Amino acid sequence: MVSRFQAATLVASPSFPNSIAWSDENLIAVASGHLVTILNPVLPFGPRGLITVPKSEPYPIGVVKREDLASGCLLPITLSRDPRPYVRSISWSNLGMAPNSGCLLAVCTTEGRVKVYRPPFCDFCAEWIEVLDITDRLYNYLSSISFEEADIPPSEISNEPVPTHGCVDNPPDSVSGKEHKRRRVNTSGVSNFDSEPSSDQISCFKNGKAVNAGPSPSTEVEGQDLHKVLNTKSGRGKSSHQTVPAIKSKGKSAKKIPEVCNLPLITADQYASRNAMLSSLVLAWSPLLKLSPEICLAPENNSSNCFSLLAVGAKSGKISFWRIHAPQYYSIEQIRAPTAVELTGILQAHNSWVTTISWALLGSDSSNPQVLLATGSTDGSVRIWIGHGEELLKSSEVNNAPFYLLKEIINIYAVPVSMLSLMPSLSLHQILLAVGKGSGAFEVWIGDKSAKKFHRAGSYGAHDQVVTGLAWAFDGCFLYSCSQDNFVRSWSLIGSSLTEVPIPSSFPGLRSFSDLPDVFISCLGLVVSPSNLAVAMVRCFDVNQLDHMYEARLQKAAVEFFWIGGQQKDILSNTSLGNYCIELEAEEQCSYCSAPVPFDSPEFAVCKGLKSNGGFEQKHKLARCAVSMQVCPTTPLWLCKCCQRWTANLAPETLFMMPKYSLDFSLSPESSLVKVASKPLCPFCGILLQRFQPEFLLSALPV
Repeated sequence: MVSRFQAATLVASPSFPNSIAWSDENLIAVASGHLVTILNPVLPFGPRGLITVPKSEPYPIGVVKREDLASGCLLPITLSRDPRPYVRSISWSNLGMAPNSGCLLAVCTTEGRVKVYRPPFCDFCAEWIEVLDITDRLYNYLSSISFEEADIPPSEISNEPVPTHGCVDNPPDSVSGKEHKRRRVNTSGVSNFDSEPSSDQISCFKNGKAVNAGPSPSTEVEGQDLHKVLNTKSGRGKSSHQTVPAIKSKGKSAKKIPEVCNLPLITADQYASRNAMLSSLVLAWSPLLKLSPEICLAPENNSSNCFSLLAVGAKSGKISFWRIHAPQYYSIEQIRAPTAVELTGILQAHNSWVTTISWALLGSDSSNPQVLLATGSTDGSVRIWIGHGEELLKSSEVNNAPFYLLKEIINIYAVPVSMLSLMPSLSLHQILLAVGKGSGAFEVWIGDKSAKKFHRAGSYGAHDQVVTGLAWAFDGCFLYSCSQDNFVRSWSLIGSSLTEVPIPSSFPGLRSFSDLPDVFISCLGLVVSPSNLAVAMVRCFDVNQLDHMYEARLQKAAVEFFWIGGQQKDILSNTSLGNYCIELEAEEQCSYCSAPVPFDSPEFAVCKGLKSNGGFEQKHKLARCAVSMQVCPTTPLWLCKCCQRWTANLAPETLFMMPKYSLDFSLSPESSLVKVASKPLCPFCGILLQRFQPEFLLSALPV
């Protein structure tokens, strides 16, 4: 078993697959319960960022009759009792989408809400700042088209004032006191694994009058007549509602009349359908797409031709695409929201819940790039779509998303799909797709770039429980998988088949980890660093084996880091990379004694040494260049303040222009001209120069 070189504990445990994400600016986000914890892998015990998920009010999508609450489509909503929402899915944007040229973080909760956050680069606080509410925008659009349903006849719209969610009814029109008391007491129900809105989000009708389906507050209004009503509008584009001022009665304090609103009476199926449209499950950012000005002029809203798509999958099987443009100008002093956010289209991807989404940049043509989109569902189906950058930028028909079906994978056993990992391999000239299932098995599909056809390379029963993480590394040469059974496995792609290989046991900066007991019970996600040097995974502790007085209160889960840089040696020996493969196979010479130096680690090297007159061998420890992997000379070197790595040669500018880490280019200064990057980028982790943050706040440790 490979040993970790560092680990960080979390105060809350994750609950869903793929609960960890690594950004291009070297920050890690973990969906841990009702929090999103953001930490720096360089200082895992240092300052952290935080996103607290608030509890939101339900959207007024309509009212149903009381007898419809027991129907099959509304029963999960009626029985659900969630005290607070949890984080279900997270995704980082590409570098350059935030106002400070950093990364944005999209968060999806169990309430179905999707919001976008930015780092507090000029606010000097640990809490990240909300910049977009995607669900509010989606609700406004669906309301404008009546949720794609036919117009409700006027006879089905109640003329009686309908209480808003969580408000009690007037006694003359309400249910009996005994039944009301029973509803107040019965506030805890059967919890569902897939969290749904609670029953107090549903309004219903009884005997032609509007009543509330959920538990009511203890405050009641007795024998009051409704006087003047004031029509107001909610701040989120909801339907208008009416408020009544407080009225005093004899011997009793003044009590406020509950708010009422006029909502249409809909069927149970209509309510379930509308709720499914607004209940988001998973999200993912697309690669950064940049179109040349010759093909498409800049939009009229002063935004750039560089944009990214945020795909949001819902319970209805539909995926909404939101086009968010990168800022034309970056600033670390001013707070700027995204310049343009538009609903590009809605795609009916599946007939069941959308559980996972994966993007990949396909076209190498920078003037009009192409993207691949892989989607998975609970019905076991996987579909691969293709989109063109020019159409995605100009798309305005919401009901006709500019994506074309490329391949459909049907699972005859209808096993839910839990994970997808899509990656175009530059060196292998193939498209690689890993499909993780709820049964613990995963499949590998290989596609031809030119013909755009896929074939199944193999199926592997790697785990005993649901697959919670899949990640390609080293340009598709390696695949890492993890499961809820607490196993993490490494696979090597040789030809068209996978072979399990051990994770390298050599790792830099070894420190004692005896303070963390090995009592993990499940693994809920893994991710590979942008530079393919380390893999991070999040595991949950078995609290029954921890000390309940001290450990169980503070340690719910942990993020572990494993070194995988040593696997580059095996990659280079199995690929034809010309002279670069011969830098590493041939032994180098020591800068001090000219003794041969074998390649044992990408971090440092130890020469074999020369025998002295006394018969003792004198060996020298040398540093290796992090870019070329060659032994560094004795002259002063470059140092990265973020990842603390030395280098003798600077990386070429083409390294920062690639969508994924690749090995099919020469790194020697003789064969490629070293150019100065257009932006102040770190040659190792790609972070930007930013404003210094106080030591007690999370910082990317700029160069």
